[in-house]
Amino acid sequence: MTHLLEKDTPFVFSEDCIQAFQTLKTKLTEAPILIAPNWNLPFELTCNESDFAIGAVLGQRHEKHFWPIHYASKTLTDAESNYSTTEKEMLAVVYAFEKFWSYLIMNKCIVHTDHSALKYLFAKKDAKARLLCWVLLLQEFDFDVIDTKGAKNLAADHLSRLENPYENVFDLKEINENFLSRR
Repeated sequence: MTHLLEKDTPFVFSEDCIQAFQTLKTKLTEAPILIAPNWNLPFELTCNESDFAIGAVLGQRHEKHFWPIHYASKTLTDAESNYSTTEKEMLAVVYAFEKFWSYLIMNKCIVHTDHSALKYLFAKKDAKARLLCWVLLLQEFDFDVIDTKGAKNLAADHLSRLENPYENVFDLKEINENFLSRR
């Protein structure tokens, strides 16, 4: 259907376009269904960061389809927003494991992240103290880190980019020039 957006393309709404439109309409009007965990399957955790927030999705794969169990996100503090990209990505993973601890503590987990450096961080011995502390915290869990392109990590990516609609909204007050002269 996107070919209709190209320049000088005649508008022909073919059967393929109708089918794509119906699929798009269905996907946009139906919320993803949260499932109950199957304790016999490994959990999958997708994490992402942005300049001002982190996000994570916990789910499981059933018949090659990922089904969400839980969503989580939080805005970063001023100090956290000054972290490097690697530190923010690691913070997102640590946050997700803390948030979903009850699901992940005795179960196998696959962590999907779009920051490939995290895979190697767990083997590195000379990282910053903050990162080493987080690596130690995560050692109680059984997980593998898989590098997943950001385009396939949409839910966590979206959660990390949610914006506050009230940010940069000022309640302008009129200045009373005669305030001091009323005495």
